[in-house]
Amino acid sequence: MSLEVIGVGFGRTGTVSIKLALERLGFAPCYHMQEVFENPAQLEAWQPAVAGEDVDWDALFDGFRACVDWPAVSFWQDVVDHFADAKVLLNVRPPELWLASFSRTVRELIGARDRVSDPYIASVLEFASEIIESGTFGDRMHDDEHVLAAFEAHSDAVRRHVAAERLLVFDVVDGWEPLCRFLDVPVPDEAFPRTNGYDDFWKVFGWAVGRSDV
Repeated sequence: MSLEVIGVGFGRTGTVSIKLALERLGFAPCYHMQEVFENPAQLEAWQPAVAGEDVDWDALFDGFRACVDWPAVSFWQDVVDHFADAKVLLNVRPPELWLASFSRTVRELIGARDRVSDPYIASVLEFASEIIESGTFGDRMHDDEHVLAAFEAHSDAVRRHVAAERLLVFDVVDGWEPLCRFLDVPVPDEAFPRTNGYDDFWKVFGWAVGRSDV
């Protein structure tokens, strides 16, 4: 099995909804940051990439038909080039809406990593800090102007690098139609998945940093 769909948009652009949608369309399983939180072997598998070493991408994504979200997005160009037959999904969101969501979820969670009591979750958040805070945002994750510029520069880089016929720029608000047309699959007779909003996010991670407000 090899990756057939590669989502290259930043987290908080509907990646959980897209994961569920791709799996519903038959591209299952779909790799997401959730895999790292749930499986220590996955955290170990990413260490060569973090260290700048050669990565066996076939082994890392063995058994998966699609991927979205970080950590894959941090190495998107290598993944896209390695799986040359895969279709590429640039999942997007209006920048200001994305920043508001990112700031209240991922940024806040990474920033609270020193308060995490579970050793494995703490190690995952240190990994997230390496690839997101440092790798994606150059240790300027709390500089909104810089973060927005990086968000938009990433989208521009993807558009330049990936051939137009291989790429779909996709916002989850557009639902099934453009995604199914791009992947050449039938449109399901059901609503497009909508999940992992602010409350959903903190119901999953709030316990780790001692939050009790959601």
